Amino acid sequence: MSENRRNTMENRRRRRPESGALGRRTAVCGVLTSLALALSYVEALVPASGTLPGIKLGLANMAVLVALYALGPGYAFAVNGVRILLAGALFGTPFSMAYAACGGLVSFLGMWGLQKTKKFSMAAISMAGGVLHNTGQVAVAVLLLNTTELWSLLTPLGIAGMVCGLVTGMVATLVYRRLPKGLLPQERRA
Repeated sequence: MSENRRNTMENRRRRRPESGALGRRTAVCGVLTSLALALSYVEALVPASGTLPGIKLGLANMAVLVALYALGPGYAFAVNGVRILLAGALFGTPFSMAYAACGGLVSFLGMWGLQKTKKFSMAAISMAGGVLHNTGQVAVAVLLLNTTELWSLLTPLGIAGMVCGLVTGMVATLVYRRLPKGLLPQERRA
């Protein structure tokens, strides 16, 4: 075998992640996606607050946060996206899927950006995610319903997003810290 070909093959092997590590990450991603979907279902069973539309606990966000910290942004984005699509298809409507997709995207991008700074706790990032999720959903409602009066909901929804985000962020932190060592290669502990 020529020297050049041998070097090319060695370089490819170095760039390829261990198949065991990739398999574990993919399996954990699947488990977190299933958990997020189950938590979305539980949340769909809980009657909405009679005082303000759109207030939810954001339970599925716990799985997204754990994925963001344990697996990285690509896997966390997949957990969130697949959960939104499946939840919308199984027990939602096209409108609820549009609201969830916009809120989920805005929330994810904000949480990822804050996490990259390494200046905020998981609970603080979750609080920001709750506020951003509600902001994204109100933006979709304003566009779909063609009324700007809905922006007035941002203050109470923002407060609810902070409170619910704090609770889910605290639980996600506890879960993340209790993940078994060695479950994931090169884990990043918060």
